[in-house]
Amino acid sequence: PALATHALLPIVRAFAGATGVNVDTRDISLAARILAQFADQMKGDQKVSDDLTELGEMTELPGANIIKLPNISASVPQMKNCIAELQAHGFPLPEYPEAPSTDEERAIKARFDVAMGSAVNPVLREGNSDRRAPKAVKDFAMANPTRMRDWPQGSKTHVSTMADNDFHHNEKSVTVDAATTVKIEHVAADGSVTTLKEAFPLLDGEIIDGTFMSRSALDDFLSEQVKDAKAKDVLFSLHLKATMMKVSDPIIFGAGVRAFYKSVYEKHADTLSGLGVDPNIGFGDLLAKIADLPDDQRSAIEADIDAAYADGPGVAMVNSDRGITNLHVPSDVIIDASMPPMIRDSGGMWNADGKLQDVKAVIPDSSYAGIYDATIKDVQRHGQLDPTTMGTVPNVGLMAQKAEEYGSHDKTFQAAAAGTIRVVDASGKTLIEHAVEVGDIWRACQTRDIPVRNWVELAVRRARATGAPAVFWLDSARAHDAQIINKVNAYLADQDTDGLEIHILSPVDAMKFSLERIRKGEDTISVTGNVLRDYLTDLFPILELGTSARMLSVVPLLSGGGLF
Repeated sequence: PALATHALLPIVRAFAGATGVNVDTRDISLAARILAQFADQMKGDQKVSDDLTELGEMTELPGANIIKLPNISASVPQMKNCIAELQAHGFPLPEYPEAPSTDEERAIKARFDVAMGSAVNPVLREGNSDRRAPKAVKDFAMANPTRMRDWPQGSKTHVSTMADNDFHHNEKSVTVDAATTVKIEHVAADGSVTTLKEAFPLLDGEIIDGTFMSRSALDDFLSEQVKDAKAKDVLFSLHLKATMMKVSDPIIFGAGVRAFYKSVYEKHADTLSGLGVDPNIGFGDLLAKIADLPDDQRSAIEADIDAAYADGPGVAMVNSDRGITNLHVPSDVIIDASMPPMIRDSGGMWNADGKLQDVKAVIPDSSYAGIYDATIKDVQRHGQLDPTTMGTVPNVGLMAQKAEEYGSHDKTFQAAAAGTIRVVDASGKTLIEHAVEVGDIWRACQTRDIPVRNWVELAVRRARATGAPAVFWLDSARAHDAQIINKVNAYLADQDTDGLEIHILSPVDAMKFSLERIRKGEDTISVTGNVLRDYLTDLFPILELGTSARMLSVVPLLSGGGLF
C-alpha cells in the first residue's frame, strides 16, 4: 500500500488539485490495522486511529470518493512477521497465539484476526464492481503485447478437482420471505447443542447458504492426486485462496501439505506436535521449527523430507533457487494470481531445477475449478491466445454488503465432533442442516436482495453502454446459483433490455462462450458473483494485458458515492 500510494498520490493530487478538490489519506496497511485493534495498549504517538472503520462509515455518504490502493489480506505467517516488525519498533504488542488455550489468549487472537485475511474489502465494498481495461490500456497492450509462450503438443497440464462431498456438491440454499434472525448450531450425537454463532439478522428476500467439505473425502482426494502426479510425471501444485478465505482454505492447504509429506508428518508426529508445527500455515513452519532440534533428530527428519521428494512427484516452486515450494506458505500461491501465469507460460510452472514443467493444478472445491479446466483445454485444442487480436472480458461483480463472502469470516467452522450443523431461525425452524464428521469444514454465507437488484441494473447499463453481450455466470444445478437466477430473471424483467444480448450460462459454458468470442476479437461482459469476480479480473487481464494492475475498477456505492 505504501509503495502504491507513493507512486500514485502525487499524480492524483495534481489532477484533483487543479479543480480545487483536496485529496486526503488514510492508512489501511496491515500494520495500521493491527495497531488500531490494540489502541488501548499503545501510549503517546504510538496510538493510531482506526482508519478502516472511518472509511467504512464514509462509504455510507453520498459524497464519498475513495481511491483504494492494493492492500494485504494477511495469512498467519504474514501476520506474525508484521507483529515481530512492530515489536522491534517498540510497539507493545502481544505474540499471536496460534493455538490459544486460555480466555485471554482467545481474546488476543480474536483481536488480531479482525485485521487478518480479507479484512479491508468487505468494509469498503458498499457497492458492486465495474472492472474493465480502459481503451487506451487495451490499445497499448495490443500494440505492445505481453509475452505468451506457446503450449507444446502433448501438454499434460490439467486441473484436478473433487467429484463429490465438497462445498459445491453439499450446498443448500434458501431465500427468506420475511426478515428474521438465525443462529448456527452444532448438535452432537448425544443431542447436546453448541451454539457456533449467536443470532444474526436476515433481511426480507435475503439468501443464506450452508455447505461443507468432508475432511475424509478431501484427504482421500489429495492422496490420490499426489500419486497421480507421480504417475503422470507432472508437478503437484495446490491452488487455493488462503488469504481471502481465511478460515476454510488454510485448513485445506494444511491437508495438502500433509498429503504431500505424509510419511514425514506421520513418522515424526510426536516430535512435530511437541514443536507446535502447524501444516495449515505451510511446510515452511515445519522447517523453521525443526531448525533448533538436536542434530540427530533434525537430520532424521530432513532425511525423510528428502525421501518424500525422491519418492513423490515433483512439486511446483515459488522460488527454485531458494527451494521454496508452493506448499511452503499459504499466501504464496493465490489461485487467481497463480493460474493465469501458468496458462500464459505454456501450461508450465517452475520445477526444482528452475525449468517449466507440466502441472497437475489441484483445486479441491469444484465450484469454480471448471473455468480453469475449460481455459486449459481451449488453449490445448486451439493454441495460445493472441493479445494483439483478442477481445476483452470486462466484469460486473456482485460484492456489495459482503455478498458471497465465502469461507472468510465468522460463519465458517471446522466440526469438533460428529453430529449435525444447522441454521435455525427465530421461530425455531431449521432452514439448513448437514450431517458432519470430525474435521469437516462447514460454511455459510449471506447475499442480500438489494445488492443483487443493483448488480442486475449495473450489468444492463454496461451492456447498453458498450453493445457487448452480458453473460451471467450462474449454474442452475447449484443450490446458491438457483436462488440467484430467480432474482436475476425477476429483476431483468424490470429493466429495458430491448436490443441487448443477455445470457445466463453455467460458469463452464460461460467460459467457453467468452473464449470463442475472444478469439474472434469480440468483447463479452462477464456478470459474476464475488469469487468469480476475483478470479476473472485476474485471469483475463493477465492474458490480455500482462497484469491485472492495469484494470480500471469503479464501484458505484449504493449510497451514491464512489470507490475507485
